Amino acid sequence: MKAILSIENFASTLVLSWWTPVFMLAFFAILAYALWPKNKQAFDEAARVPLQDD
Repeated sequence: MKAILSIENFASTLVLSWWTPVFMLAFFAILAYALWPKNKQAFDEAARVPLQDD
């Protein structure tokens, strides 16, 4: 029983100490990319694609 608890504690510690900051950095990088003024024109063109006639 102790082995299972120690594996759970290790996994929990790994997730909290490593993956949370990694995913936070990825989220903020994607957010910065989406809100960067240089990309506005490309996103505006992509938003109009469904409205165009073929």
